[in-house]
Amino acid sequence: MVGPKILVIPGSLRSGSHNVRLAALAAKELTLAEANVTRISLEDYSLPLFDADVAATAMPQAAVRLKQMIMAHQGVFITSPEYSASVTPLLKNAIDWVSRVREGAEPTYAAFKNRVFAIGSVTNSGSGGVRSLIALRQILELGCGALVIPEQVAVPRADQAFDDNDNLKEEAPAAALTAMARRLVELAAVMP
Repeated sequence: MVGPKILVIPGSLRSGSHNVRLAALAAKELTLAEANVTRISLEDYSLPLFDADVAATAMPQAAVRLKQMIMAHQGVFITSPEYSASVTPLLKNAIDWVSRVREGAEPTYAAFKNRVFAIGSVTNSGSGGVRSLIALRQILELGCGALVIPEQVAVPRADQAFDDNDNLKEEAPAAALTAMARRLVELAAVMP
């Protein structure tokens, strides 16, 4: 039996990003949970700053491609560093563009419907990016109407979080990642 398709999106492009490392580790955990995993970089979907006037006249092709990529999966895992107690501008901008793409008779926020989302963060602070996760959950659930599972991953002290094999050193965040991956796969498997 082929598992559900899960998309992994790191919300950072920074060289050496710990959130890119978390995305890679999540992809591994999701594969172990029998998901069919695709990991992308938002660098491949270069988007201008969101502008409603531009969106009303000429939707950027990168926004259309990113929306189609999301819609091709039953589940999505997003990592986000914490910037000023919120998500990265890169991630917020991508979500804003995708939320406006409508092809044919699709409803508003089509990319966020009929799929399940999970979220995670790695930060240098002791909080593990919880404020970023709160903001991301609000954007996805309240702003876009997405189903976001309660299981999430918040990894503190990023510079000490990973071992030489890019696994999480601490048992609690490692267990949270495994639990999140299993739950995401379980719920994504029942999505249309």
